[in-house]
Amino acid sequence: MHIPFLLLCLGMALPAAADTLEIPVGAQGDASIALPARGESRRAVLERFGLPDEEHPAVGSPPITRWDYREFSVYFEYDHVVDAVRAHRPQNPILPSPKEPQ
Repeated sequence: MHIPFLLLCLGMALPAAADTLEIPVGAQGDASIALPARGESRRAVLERFGLPDEEHPAVGSPPITRWDYREFSVYFEYDHVVDAVRAHRPQNPILPSPKEPQ
């Protein structure tokens, strides 16, 4: 009878761990770039912005498709925009480490 209570107390005492992703304000991309509006048709996006750099296949139900452009990504449900987000651009990109001499 005391064992479940003891296990509950011990379980609650364990620390919770989580990672936090911090994106500094202003690092979410150029705010002056126009994005497709929610509800806009796939055809309208294509006419306004041209072909995407990459088109990802639909996943899930309802099908969600993603088009990636250089500065932003557009998410479609069927043939209409549900969201458009600017690409993250680090203010201080991490440079690759120099290659070791062979």
